[in-house]
Amino acid sequence: MNVQAPAAASDSAAASAEMPVIRTVGVIGAGQMGNGIAHVCALAGFPVVLLDVKQEALDRAMAVMGRNLDRQVNRTLISELDKLEALARITTSTDYAAFGDCDFVIEAATEKEDVKRAVFKTLVPHLKPSAMVASNTSSISITRLGASTDRPEKFIGMHFMNPVPVMKLVEVIRGIATDEPTFQAIQALSRTLGKTTAVSEDFPAFIVNRILVPMINEAVYALYEGVGSVVAIDTAMKLGANHPMGPLELADFIGLDTCLSIMQVLYEGLSDSKYRPCPLLVKYVEAGWLGRKSGRGFYDYSQTPPRPTR
Repeated sequence: MNVQAPAAASDSAAASAEMPVIRTVGVIGAGQMGNGIAHVCALAGFPVVLLDVKQEALDRAMAVMGRNLDRQVNRTLISELDKLEALARITTSTDYAAFGDCDFVIEAATEKEDVKRAVFKTLVPHLKPSAMVASNTSSISITRLGASTDRPEKFIGMHFMNPVPVMKLVEVIRGIATDEPTFQAIQALSRTLGKTTAVSEDFPAFIVNRILVPMINEAVYALYEGVGSVVAIDTAMKLGANHPMGPLELADFIGLDTCLSIMQVLYEGLSDSKYRPCPLLVKYVEAGWLGRKSGRGFYDYSQTPPRPTR
């Protein structure tokens, strides 16, 4: 399947020929976000190369994708054949050389700038000159990340929401050097994946997390200061604001380490005390209580139903 940004009616044939075509997609990171991105790309018809440094992470990702595709089959959203064909389009690897033929590679590593920079340093020597690169970062400067590569003009932010197969939004963020053909190609790719885009300027945390994560941080402050218990805070926001998840339950779902990283980016990037991470959030992360993925956060997930930890 080809994805090509449509040329304006006034564009010349030569100009339209310069628009990037995406035939093969690479995904770096086989965690929750990476396997979700691989899932939707493969289901949309793209051959996908999924990379992780650990083979066991790749094996887990394939199993998760299989289960998630089964759910879609059971809900009659896709057919059994769609599922089998999607899984067949995914190749896994621990070697960055596997990205040599990719037209587009998206990084979905942990939300730490030094980790992402190291990923891009390893990646770019293996890419063909025309390949575009994106980061799924939820908060870090696209301009800064793009400048760490050999192709800032072909670098862009493409922030998927979690869980990727379910959520319809993709934030698209241009760095200062991102060129128009790359922007249009990623807009077109998003549409092909069945997503709606929201275009954000390259400010810390972009749109969604600029609004969402400070709300979560304020909920943690309410808990820290004894305004309410975990259950009271989550119940208040679910029933009082019609949120599908309470903010502390949502924090556990996102990952408390990710929430803390985003708050640190906001605090450092905007120099405003209203973005200071709550000390209790810091303590939970220091304790390794990262939420669902570690089995314990504001709730203890070793029990059914999960029990509040505070």
